[in-house]
Amino acid sequence: MSSASFDFSTVVDRHGTWCTQWDYVADRFGRDDLLPFTISDMDFATAPCILNALQKRLQHGVLGYSRWHHDDFLGAVEHWYQQRFNSQIDRDWVVYGPSVIYMVAQLIRQWSQPGDGVVTFTPAYDAFFKVVDGNQRNLLACPLIKNGNDWSLDAENLESLLAQPDCSLLLLCSPHNPTGKVWTREELTRIAALCERHSVRVISDEIHMDMVWGGNPHTPWNEVARGEWALLTSGSKSFNIPALTGAYGFISHKTPRDAYLHQLKACDGLSSPAVLAVHAHVAAYHAGEPWLDALRAYLQGNLHYVAEQLNAAFPQLNWQPPQSTYLAWIDLRALNIDDKQLQKELIEHQKVAIMPGYTYGEEGNGFLRLNVGCPRSKVEAGVQALILAINTLLP
Repeated sequence: MSSASFDFSTVVDRHGTWCTQWDYVADRFGRDDLLPFTISDMDFATAPCILNALQKRLQHGVLGYSRWHHDDFLGAVEHWYQQRFNSQIDRDWVVYGPSVIYMVAQLIRQWSQPGDGVVTFTPAYDAFFKVVDGNQRNLLACPLIKNGNDWSLDAENLESLLAQPDCSLLLLCSPHNPTGKVWTREELTRIAALCERHSVRVISDEIHMDMVWGGNPHTPWNEVARGEWALLTSGSKSFNIPALTGAYGFISHKTPRDAYLHQLKACDGLSSPAVLAVHAHVAAYHAGEPWLDALRAYLQGNLHYVAEQLNAAFPQLNWQPPQSTYLAWIDLRALNIDDKQLQKELIEHQKVAIMPGYTYGEEGNGFLRLNVGCPRSKVEAGVQALILAINTLLP
């Protein structure tokens, strides 16, 4: 099916659907009349193949207890990794969970002790700060280095953090949210070697793995891994199905894998997955590729629009689309605008909600994160509002 067969331009009204981004924007921004570019889900209906699979399952009518550990699901995951990443996974590695962050939290509790250090690269996805602090661990920030429009690893700083006596874990986001950095195979290999040297386990959150652009291939952690590790992911970002719940991952070694599954089923009572999420993943991974590739092209067009408009208005920014994700991580520091004043202008006068960079840690000061997972008309409205807000604050 050609990309022209899929419609990403028609606006779908999400109001009144208990939608976090639209119906509950006031929770974070203080008012409910804002055009939101916030939480990282998209305003598009999911792939037709997924909707068809869900409708077929609903027509069956019986929604009883279910399982995920079967050839249909495992084969779909195996097929996807071979097809998209040329990576061969071992079906015995596979585990399941209600969400990636639940699985991260569970492994943090199992693989470390209260007070232990957990290294992550900053700026960082805000849920990382919350899940580390919420489990009484100590987040050890390893800031990425910005060179022009690229972000690079500070390997010396990373090793100094991994070498701390109480450091137990590296929590990796690959591709990286919010910067959009795609880790190179060489970088990941170096990180794996350093973690092995210091006996630090790795948890790799790869939920944005399908949203990489241009010549920046995603390298799954299992391709470079050493020692004990877990790769956690979901089709929820790629196919816009987070409301179904459902995530999966790979845990390399049998003992920690069995311990995770024991906690999931025996301790937390999560033995039955959301069956519609299982159906959605199977359909997506076997038949969703044409839709996903058409979506990827549309999202790249949105990101290029943001770059064209911002750079025309403010040439000193020279902002370029990220290497991955549909989240435009915009560096406004060259304009010397106060972050809080900009938020006030965006919310009170331009009536848009755009995530302030400081949400993602100290290294996010001076940045904005703009979600472009939506029809172009909405992106246009958001970018023009941002330009107006900036111009209001410039001397």
